[in-house]
Amino acid sequence: MAFTSLIPWRKRETRIPVRREEENSLLDLRNQMNRMFDTFFERAFDLSPFFGDFSFTGDFMPQMDFSENDKEYNISVDLPGMEPEDVQISLERNALILSGEKRTEKEEKNKRYYRLERSYGSFRRVIPIPDEVEENKIDATFKNGVLKITLPKTAEAQRSTKRISIKKE
Repeated sequence: MAFTSLIPWRKRETRIPVRREEENSLLDLRNQMNRMFDTFFERAFDLSPFFGDFSFTGDFMPQMDFSENDKEYNISVDLPGMEPEDVQISLERNALILSGEKRTEKEEKNKRYYRLERSYGSFRRVIPIPDEVEENKIDATFKNGVLKITLPKTAEAQRSTKRISIKKE
């Protein structure tokens, strides 16, 4: 009889079965919870893992395109579901300020349910404009949820534009 067989606290050889996360849903849930708690203090109170891009504050940022040609600058702002009365445009100290508020309300009635959804969102964008814009000729049009703003250049700025040809070697 070997002396080592008399030691009660001797480690016995055990084999741990290999598990895959997709095979055990409880293990997967535990790992997700661990990740959530690990990232909580990195992004405190950020609910995007749970609600995607939904925002409780109601703010949204409309998409905007900015282009330039020889005569003018053009700004196009996507404002789906909004009306011209919901948008304000102002000019302050070489900056164009766009602001507005989007409000939607959807109501459904049926024999078995009543559903009312409300959505609110406000935005404010400040766009710096160059000195070469004729401020008194700025034009804005709104059609099908798209706001188009035209900022014409001064005559002096149009003359100073010079095209440079590119030579092929």
